[in-house]
Amino acid sequence: MSYVKELLACNEQTARVTRDHWVTLLPTILVDVAVSIVIIGLSVLGVILSPPWTWLGLLILIAPIGHLALRLGTWWNKQHIITNRRIIQVSGTFEKRVSDTLLEKINDVVMEQSALGRLLKFGDIQIISGSECGIDTFRRIADPVTFKKELFNQKEALDNRGAFEAQAGRVLSSKPPGAGDVPELIAELNELCQKGAITKAEFEEKKRQLLDKI
Repeated sequence: MSYVKELLACNEQTARVTRDHWVTLLPTILVDVAVSIVIIGLSVLGVILSPPWTWLGLLILIAPIGHLALRLGTWWNKQHIITNRRIIQVSGTFEKRVSDTLLEKINDVVMEQSALGRLLKFGDIQIISGSECGIDTFRRIADPVTFKKELFNQKEALDNRGAFEAQAGRVLSSKPPGAGDVPELIAELNELCQKGAITKAEFEEKKRQLLDKI
């Protein structure tokens, strides 16, 4: 997650991180395991016929094992991330590729799951947005239902944030006519701080100013 943290802007928080489902690795695993079994079998036969072939077989065994390890590394480093501002796609082990879509530009989300996908909890997510790409497709990601729910939750929170910030501006700039308004305004400020519309420092500063009115 260290690389992902470097991508986050100020006050941006990660809400969910998911990867492609393990079923995407299944063809690679089956092929590499089958090749490894064949190599081991030939190596055992080589022991009976000629000992040098054993070492050659073990040396060749590095190829499928290395290929599987490389594929696992690629799978692990490919992430689909929902933050409170955007969706980030990160791929690549050494050379990174990063793309993102702002939540405010998302128009619709389409999810497709086959019968097997529902059983094993994987599926495709299409993000339809107003960006240049138009449609981003995440194929066979793990737990797409939860991913979609979290995406809508963060988008709704973002839509409400504008109203919260307007309310915060009113409270921070208001001058209460009397001491009786102070507790209500402090409670309102605290709510805005909890929802992230204002910072802790802004809350403490305005709270101090309001308490001075009493």
